[in-house]
Amino acid sequence: MDEKDQKIIVELQKDSSLSQRELAEKVHLSQNACWRRLQKLNETGVIEGATVRLNREKLGLGLVVFMMVKTRHHSADWLDTFRRAVLKIPDVVDFFRIGGEYDYMIKVITEDMNSYDLVYQRLISSVELDAVTSHFSMEAIAEQRPLKIT
Repeated sequence: MDEKDQKIIVELQKDSSLSQRELAEKVHLSQNACWRRLQKLNETGVIEGATVRLNREKLGLGLVVFMMVKTRHHSADWLDTFRRAVLKIPDVVDFFRIGGEYDYMIKVITEDMNSYDLVYQRLISSVELDAVTSHFSMEAIAEQRPLKIT
């Protein structure tokens, strides 16, 4: 990736709805050159599709919860069952295996505490866990920030 590719990615992270003409103008390329670079960025997997950022509060999704999960199970079968159980829950937006005191972190965005309790009940009834600790967001100071491109 060169500087022009980096500029394309930076601009797309700001606004993926830019037309090809607008993007080409912003990165100082012809439309054809910009299109060829976009194609290559897609083919090589640097760009993995385009999404729209939604205002969760306007959609009635005002509660953000970070679930911290501990388990003593680390077999491939248990992990597969756990992954499938978590990924079946539509309120889960991010899911990480982490190092440190906890084994997994799950980010849930949902309507309210009652909705979150349904997520929690669904998860603990699906797979054996040692501990689940929930942290509730009071304010999103920075959310869905663009990746740093160097």
